[in-house]
Amino acid sequence: MAARKEDIEKYALQNAVAFGGRANTSAVIGKLLKESPGLKDEIALLMPQVAKVVAEVNRLRPDLQKKMLEEQAPELLERPKPAKRELPELENAEMGKVVTRFPPEPSKHLHIGHALSFLINYMYAEKYNGKCILRFEDTNPATAKKEFVESIRQDITDYLQAKPSHVFAVSSHMPEFYTHAEKLIQMGKAYVCACSKERIGELRQKGDLCTCRTKAKAANLHEWREMLSGKHKEGSMVLRLVGDIQSPNMVMREPVIFRISKDEHYIYKNKYCVWPMYDFENAIEDGTGGVTHILRSIEFGQMRVELQDYIKDLLGLPKQTVVQYGRFNVTGTTTKGRELRELIKSRHYIGWDDPRLVTLSALRKRCIQPQTYRELALEVGLSKTQTNIDFSVIAAYNRKVLDPATRRFFMVAEPVSITIEAAPQQVAEIKNHPSNEKLGTRKYKVHERFYIDKKDLEQLQEGELVRLMDCLNFRKVKGKFLFDSLEYEKFRSKGKKVIHWLPYDEAVKAKLMMPDAKLKPVLVETAAAKLKEGEVIQFTRVGFCSVEGKGTFWFGHE
Repeated sequence: MAARKEDIEKYALQNAVAFGGRANTSAVIGKLLKESPGLKDEIALLMPQVAKVVAEVNRLRPDLQKKMLEEQAPELLERPKPAKRELPELENAEMGKVVTRFPPEPSKHLHIGHALSFLINYMYAEKYNGKCILRFEDTNPATAKKEFVESIRQDITDYLQAKPSHVFAVSSHMPEFYTHAEKLIQMGKAYVCACSKERIGELRQKGDLCTCRTKAKAANLHEWREMLSGKHKEGSMVLRLVGDIQSPNMVMREPVIFRISKDEHYIYKNKYCVWPMYDFENAIEDGTGGVTHILRSIEFGQMRVELQDYIKDLLGLPKQTVVQYGRFNVTGTTTKGRELRELIKSRHYIGWDDPRLVTLSALRKRCIQPQTYRELALEVGLSKTQTNIDFSVIAAYNRKVLDPATRRFFMVAEPVSITIEAAPQQVAEIKNHPSNEKLGTRKYKVHERFYIDKKDLEQLQEGELVRLMDCLNFRKVKGKFLFDSLEYEKFRSKGKKVIHWLPYDEAVKAKLMMPDAKLKPVLVETAAAKLKEGEVIQFTRVGFCSVEGKGTFWFGHE
């Protein structure tokens, strides 16, 4: 066994570049022994060989040393660490006083756009040592469901590993909403309207006042209390805000702020039948909840900011600094709640975790890590334009997170049994990671029979030296497979291809969920079949996968 001159030279160049143009013989020997411990047996021959190459490298100019290293082994060149990325400064932000909020409607599972919006709010609270509130806007009893509340909570606290300072459901504040509504009626700033939805829309479009607006305060207050008592049918009455019926901003034209809904609420059942509309609810919660900054997607529009600020002004509530950023969109997917519910109900999708979706429940199974969302949030920041993200970009960020500390295992998609004649009985010790020794190894007793992938079998060339990874070298000769040697060093100097494999007696049937939501039968090694549910691994030459239990794996990405 001898060290190759190319290996000695690359480590000598690396050491010289790192230390001002002068490589150290002992340091280079240390690198070589770490890579190939077997060289210790020939240390007497190795030392003069290394000393000679080090002397040659040290005679070169430093700029030439660096150029040669870039050409021969660029991965060994130390790169300057990029500056830590941070979110841009936030307007009107004071250290320790920033309070942000994330207000999902629990009518569906969260998707990646929600995750990025939440993290922008959460990370800004972290940046200024402030607080981030998670509040469930569950005042539409027809769509708010307990299952969605629980899934959102789990996505944020368990999956994204965030800890909001306060978590609550907006419906717990129904009495306060009624108090504020009654105050507006007594101020002459709200009135009960019995017009149809179509009639209200027509008048608003024309900029004409409704005759219901002329009623006395006492009459409005009486009708309001009748609404609360449940005497009126759904859709028969609403509470409207006195605004500017001719405003160029349509949302200011006498908007509806409460409506009747007889649907059963997942918490309060039929206790309430009059529910606040989005703008009124948000204005009250932001104004009374101590929120200092509203960070949200620009799709909500500046028009709604005007209405919500108007409500706060009427009720004497504090206003917030509003920052709006562009919508997040993953190309080739849908995130619309109503559309998703229908497609899942019709079984077009297998569920909210269908791998074709970008819900967090789907992306979790596709191995996307919490840190990846943070990196994406830093990438998109507070850009005002829509950000279109391809899944390959998500995978690229995620790969950087997973690659250094994810155990590797073998899986064969199209197994073919081969016999390698004269292969010795041995215990093959396989690395769980090519460079992270802390992840250990696994061992299998092997002899002559193995499973390899059909594609690898078809690509074997007559007479070429092929290596079964961490096991042995063999050749294909006249249709047979002949054992050649065990040593990796022989393959390194003469071999052409490394392939993965499975021990014939240690292969287990399994299923792999593919990105198109189809289950593919595969074979895996027994060690992979015994992994805990939820663990993320990498199948060598296949990609990152999550363990879903009962012999099923979920493909993430390459």
